[in-house]
Amino acid sequence: MLQTRDFSHYVKDVDGRVAHLDLAVEGVHCASCMAKIERGLQSIPDVTLARVNLTDRRLAVEWTKDSTLEPGQFIDRLAELGYKAYPYEPVRAEVEEAERSKYLLRCLGVAVFATMNVMMLSVPVWYGGDLSPEARDFFHWLSALVALPCAAYAGQPFFQSAFRALKAKSVNMDVPITIGIALALGMSLVETINHAEHAYFDAAVMLIAFLLAGRFLDQKMRQKTRAVAGNLAALKAETATKFVGPDEIAEVPIAAVRSGDIVLLRPGERCAVDGTVVDGRSEIDQSLITGETLHVPAERGTQVYAGTLNISGTLRVRVAAAAEGTLLSEITRLLDHALQARSHYVQLADRASRLYAPVVHAAALLTIIGWVLAGASWHDAIVIGIAVLIITCPCALGLAIPAVQTVASGAMFRAGVLLNAGDAIERAAAVDTVVFDKTGTLTLPELDVVNAGSVPPDVFELAGRLALASHHPVAAAVARAAQAKSPLQGVVEEPGRGVRAEFGGEELRLGSPEFCGADAEANQILSEDPEVSVVAFSRGEQRVVFAVRQLLRPDAAKTIDALRNRGIAVELLSGDREPAVRHAADALGVGVWRAAVTPSEKIAHIEALKKQGRTVMMVGDGMNDAPSLAAAHVSMSPISATHLSQATADLVFLGKELAPVLAAVDYSRKAMAVMRENLGLAVGYNMLAVPIAISGYATPLIAALAMSGSSLLVMLNAMRARRVRRGGARWK
Repeated sequence: MLQTRDFSHYVKDVDGRVAHLDLAVEGVHCASCMAKIERGLQSIPDVTLARVNLTDRRLAVEWTKDSTLEPGQFIDRLAELGYKAYPYEPVRAEVEEAERSKYLLRCLGVAVFATMNVMMLSVPVWYGGDLSPEARDFFHWLSALVALPCAAYAGQPFFQSAFRALKAKSVNMDVPITIGIALALGMSLVETINHAEHAYFDAAVMLIAFLLAGRFLDQKMRQKTRAVAGNLAALKAETATKFVGPDEIAEVPIAAVRSGDIVLLRPGERCAVDGTVVDGRSEIDQSLITGETLHVPAERGTQVYAGTLNISGTLRVRVAAAAEGTLLSEITRLLDHALQARSHYVQLADRASRLYAPVVHAAALLTIIGWVLAGASWHDAIVIGIAVLIITCPCALGLAIPAVQTVASGAMFRAGVLLNAGDAIERAAAVDTVVFDKTGTLTLPELDVVNAGSVPPDVFELAGRLALASHHPVAAAVARAAQAKSPLQGVVEEPGRGVRAEFGGEELRLGSPEFCGADAEANQILSEDPEVSVVAFSRGEQRVVFAVRQLLRPDAAKTIDALRNRGIAVELLSGDREPAVRHAADALGVGVWRAAVTPSEKIAHIEALKKQGRTVMMVGDGMNDAPSLAAAHVSMSPISATHLSQATADLVFLGKELAPVLAAVDYSRKAMAVMRENLGLAVGYNMLAVPIAISGYATPLIAALAMSGSSLLVMLNAMRARRVRRGGARWK
């Protein structure tokens, strides 16, 4: 019977030319595994991308759609490389990840039990100077009785991985580990049979225990960052309550919701779509999306996003985007980039790990041969060779950089920063100059009324209700500032001029100063503040002009001062008018600024800074900023930026505050310092330990202690990347 495999429903269309597939891969736990898988799949013709996410063991594969490749071929290729794979499903992946954690914990428990008991049985041998040979053999056999079955079970994570690698005619880091454990146990058994004075059961089980502790700690560290992605995934609703008639609703899959549909959002429900409230009033919690901790009022005209929580009232929402088009999906995509990001230093660790296995095997073999040629017995030479294999375990080197990358990316996300480029941390750490765009970057993307305090409340309310009928962004700012609850009836819109309606026997108008007969009032406001936009309101003979502009981000001045305190120069480049740019620069204390700058002039200025030896970060949001974002050494955009700017930027920040820009610099600098420390620890350990082992001064037990200690040291040191000092306090 012919059996076929159809994985087509797991394949996503990227841009009409590229197909994308996510696979869950078992047995991936180190940098060399990642490199091996990526090289193996990238060697397949028409494959354009193969990237392993070590955090959730997910493999992203992309290939040209017009090729003859099928998803099953990638699974077959991974099987040839020694890895089992299947289509990635978040729920299944979470279940298997939990099972994997439980399995590692069971293995660790068995290994710790064996270590404690074998060490206890070894004490009489170590310190029993007058112990008879029969008693010594008895304790050795008891140790073997505990160590052999425990090692056979607890060592499975390493043995299975090594077997898969050898079956695929390759090696990974678990191959020398397995050889070292097997040789230590085998040699100890031979020593016991031959009534020798020493056996190394304690070294073997201790090695397994420390390796498992390191692997379990590494997994928990990665799970902590992955939990952020899981939290976002949990915010995604699978269904929505959609209006299928004027008074008829139906619960439908989110895939059945289209732009323009009306959905019902009840109290206590999470919104499944991005859209605009068309009816109802409530408060929403969008802290997990924007970082804003206070509940936000939601009424007609308020934008809501997928994943936000409706607190009190019932809302009707007109859908702007659903499923993959929402802000939540965009954040999730960017987070995936963050978890997959690998800097130059990670690539260095990858190369070192790939060289490790053959170098260590050769060193152990040459050590044995060298000692035999020097006159040592085969027994002593093999014991020294075992110590070399154990002491040079690559865990410290393999974990030195990925552990820091994982901890730092998770800490940066909690500070509102998403990595969108593999080497963003490395480049952000070197920044000495930050160039800001103004509109939408130093300022909030929405307009606000700046003279609201001078407008009578009753007039403001009427103007806001009338503004609800207009789609103009300046009118929308008036409606938001007035917290208008319901639109006026019978509103007539005159394109290009404004809107009007009858209320209380009077005509109300909102629009251009000319339309409302308020030219004099508008000119007065513009003479005092030329940068604002104006919208007029008339009620019979009464005239009011609203001054509207984008407000600076609430912490912009504080953030820029903090950047300068860190020795970073700050400049402002904007395509906006000179009065608006001057006002922002003066308010923020930025001495170097330019207005009415074209995209090409921005690039030229950044290139000039580079020639001066500056390392420039560009922070911008508009489509016209995309070229300068690409030209800078490192770039950053707010989540509200255009898709082109986000695609060009190396980092993206969330929320209304500018503090994530400072956090990106602080965390990157701390992460790079910790990465260098970890590489130094790993390399220094090997430079010190390997000669000692080769010289015969390290027994397998001492080698196991030294290797395990170095692995735990770099992993614990990586935890330091979670916190950085911010002035006198700390980012947490």
